[in-house]
Amino acid sequence: MNEYRILAINPGSTSTKFAVYYNEECKLTKTLRHSITELSRYKSILHQFDYRKGMIIDALVEEGFDVDSIKYIIGRGGLTYPLESGVYLVNNKMLAHASEGVYGQHASNLGPLIADFIANQIPGAKAFIADPVVTDEIDEIARLTGHPKFKKRSIFHALNQKATARLHAKKVGKDYEALNLVVAHLGGGISVGAHKKGRVVDVNNGLDGDGPFSPERSGGLPTGQIIDWCFEGKMSKEEIRRMVVGEGGYVAYLKTNSAKEVKERAQAGDAEAGLVQDAMAYQIAKSIGEMAVVMDGAVDGIVLTGGVAYNEYLTSYIEKKVSFIAPVFVYPGEDELEALAQNALRVARSETQAKEYSPKMIEQEV
Repeated sequence: MNEYRILAINPGSTSTKFAVYYNEECKLTKTLRHSITELSRYKSILHQFDYRKGMIIDALVEEGFDVDSIKYIIGRGGLTYPLESGVYLVNNKMLAHASEGVYGQHASNLGPLIADFIANQIPGAKAFIADPVVTDEIDEIARLTGHPKFKKRSIFHALNQKATARLHAKKVGKDYEALNLVVAHLGGGISVGAHKKGRVVDVNNGLDGDGPFSPERSGGLPTGQIIDWCFEGKMSKEEIRRMVVGEGGYVAYLKTNSAKEVKERAQAGDAEAGLVQDAMAYQIAKSIGEMAVVMDGAVDGIVLTGGVAYNEYLTSYIEKKVSFIAPVFVYPGEDELEALAQNALRVARSETQAKEYSPKMIEQEV
């Protein structure tokens, strides 16, 4: 049997994770964590490119891997234009759109950029992405916002939500396409999706400030107050954006993006930390209720995943609020690296064909 060597790369808001797979076998997995202090040295996410890709390459060399033997490099997809679910070959147009941040700035924009850079250093290697954060399956009725000048965008943790939903379906002996699930990814950002028979028909845009607040994002803020704040002239557009994405949520209230630290502070009797942690769980539960309504209450299960799902206090709080809707299942962490590797392996084995990212596929202009 052929041995396919795969490097999977997942740049997140506060970490860069990567793994090396030989077919289905994981040979190495690493999480390179980035503090607020480290990241504050860079003017933008794009300026973190050299820093993050350098850490990956250094770690591979330190671990003694023959980098030239890795022929499939797959990164988490970034904020390009909307795409249907699937695996895509990285091309120049994708790189340009990820660099420009045509749908916004996020660490996932570095996924195709780093994958392409490393692939170009290895003879015969190719770079891919799979199920990017702009995966768009939402129903047309969900796109209406209340004003025709604004249209809802599908930006969420598609890779992990899809992978965890399929994992859950397998564990309960069902096809993913046969279930109605509410899936909540709880990480540096939070997204809650309505998975209706294999399609995510509605989901909050956790990047731009929609839905619950998270360890570093403000979530949905009062519209009137935001308007006033924007025109007071105290902050620039970029400063206000950072206030919403990167410096909101736990960071704004408690000066940390560490959910683990907030949990420990709450357990030690810090009343403010306890209140903020409870408020985040409260807002997550409300969003789960919204997505249950999307599916007329016909929900087979509620799935909690992501790094923050390791917090048993928080997941128990959510479960008490929403268990009347459907059973709650907790899958802490994320399967994104494995999901990326499996997608690359399917291409390597010709079980699926990588799609081309093409301007012809652009249906929603920014």
